[in-house]
Formats: sequence, structure tokens, C-alpha cells
Amino acid sequence: MILYLRSASVADFTNPLCCAEIVGGVNTPYDGGLFTLEIKIPDRYPFEPPKMRFLTPIYHPNIDNAGRICLDVLKMPPKGAWRPSLNISTVLSSVQLLMAEPNPDDPLMADISSELKYNKAAYLEKAQRWTAKHAVQKNKGSVETEKNILEDRSNKTALKRDTCPAQENLEPAKRLCT
Repeated sequence: MILYLRSASVADFTNPLCCAEIVGGVNTPYDGGLFTLEIKIPDRYPFEPPKMRFLTPIYHPNIDNAGRICLDVLKMPPKGAWRPSLNISTVLSSVQLLMAEPNPDDPLMADISSELKYNKAAYLEKAQRWTAKHAVQKNKGSVETEKNILEDRSNKTALKRDTCPAQENLEPAKRLCT
């Protein structure tokens, strides 16, 4: 379920920067989490896809440490599946589906993809731990959360994902998504 799509202007797309929040799906390791995404709408939208990235850290094989998402509908043909008939809501639904059904065969994070393929229990446990640490709201309203995101942007500090202790000594994952 997508909670909201909000532009800093009057709820339209005249402002090229929007935020959206996605609730983690039931029976997924993201259950109970609230994930914030940044959406940049290009000047040529809908002829070019929006740029989306997670602001909330998430442990997922198709989402990297900068929050970039490997999803075909976010890329132009011939490698991607974007078309002008798609809209922001459709893309957010696709992102939510990707959260529920990761694609380990087209990963951004090779180590997480291998873990999902060969040790699913460990993957699920880590994803649940990251969700509890980064995405479970503890009596915070969305207004306060948005305020913090906007303050972080104005201070020009990038949100970065924490690494799990077991990953600290690993080489950075190679980008495999094409």
C-alpha cells in the first residue's frame, strides 16, 4: 500500500522533487516498515521515466546502498520498459512488488543476491533487522519525518545505509544491473 505522494508545491508535478512512502508488505521481511522514496520528475516526463531512490535504508538485492533501484520500468527502452502511458503510481506499485518479490538474477547488490539464493533464512533475518532498525516508525508522524528529510537535504548530507557487521570487511558489491 502506498501511503502518499507529495510534492513540495500544491500536490502537483510542477515541482520536480517529490517524496513517497511505501508500507512494507505483509508476509515480507519489510512488514511493519515505512519506506521513504525520493522522486525526481524530469522535464521530459512522461516521455522519460522518473528518477527514484530509497531514502530509507533497505536490505534488498535490487536496491543499492545509495538507494538506487534496479527496475525495468525506471529505464528507457531498449534495455528498460518505461513508456509514457505509465505513471508515478504505477511505478510505485512496481517498486512495492519488487520489495515483495526480489529479483536475484538482476541484482545491484551481488552479495545480497547470493545470500537470497543460497541462504534465504539469513537474508530474511537481515532484511527484518534492517527494517526494524531503519523503517519502523516509533511514534513519529510523517510530518516530522519529512521535516528531517528536508533538513538533511538542506544540510547537503546524504543518507547512507549502515552496513551489517558481517559485511564491513567485504569488497563493495559490483553493479550488475544493466
